Amino acid sequence: MSLSSGDSPTGLPPSQLLLDLDAVAAIDLVIFDLDGTLVDTAPDIAGALGAALAAVRVPTPPLAAVKEMVGDGARELIRRALAHAGVEADLDALHAALLAHYRAHVSDRSSAYPGVTAALAALHAGGVATAVVTNKPGDIARRLLQDLALADRFVAVIGDGDGFARKPDPAAALSLIADNRTRPARTAVVGDGLPDMRMARATGARAIAAAWGYVAPDRLAAESPDALAHTAEEAARLVLFPSPGTDTTGQ
Repeated sequence: MSLSSGDSPTGLPPSQLLLDLDAVAAIDLVIFDLDGTLVDTAPDIAGALGAALAAVRVPTPPLAAVKEMVGDGARELIRRALAHAGVEADLDALHAALLAHYRAHVSDRSSAYPGVTAALAALHAGGVATAVVTNKPGDIARRLLQDLALADRFVAVIGDGDGFARKPDPAAALSLIADNRTRPARTAVVGDGLPDMRMARATGARAIAAAWGYVAPDRLAAESPDALAHTAEEAARLVLFPSPGTDTTGQ
């Protein structure tokens, strides 16, 4: 499946496209990933990881390494950090320590990626509902979005501990689709992680890879997404103005 650049059939530049909402999107619901897609959370995650690892005298991995380790939950992050250091330790204790520190510092240095607020506004103005599915604990995810004044943009935020299996399992996405009275073919998943692309495929939704996040674009491309977006605004355009010949209706 070929990747789409997201060019609009109108030929308008990106800044104008976000204001031109006369067209009705063939997508009813966009499910976003959180870390590395909506918000750059790596600095605060690295801080919490470092605080936990200090108890076993393991140095904090470089920020670039932490970005490569996130995406599959806090426990897997710790396991990867220990493997990176060649150390064995009590995962349960370190997991508890990481979460305790992170809950106290969830938004100290985290920030929404450039263009996210405008992209969410454009989708809302175009009649597209937005939600979040993350492997981060749900209570922490909701607190983070509240702190960053983004929470009211989403019809739901589902995370670990909210009663669904973690991504790439499609259960949370399918529940959101049902709640919003739409279909997988009229849903898009936007994320920078391999679990996001795989969840989209398992759900039957359109997969839009967020190349601005933590996972290298070539690794995302290897998952054969429907489109590769380099900015949040481009992802919104791919939803609101799909390329000619792209079937997002399922008909």
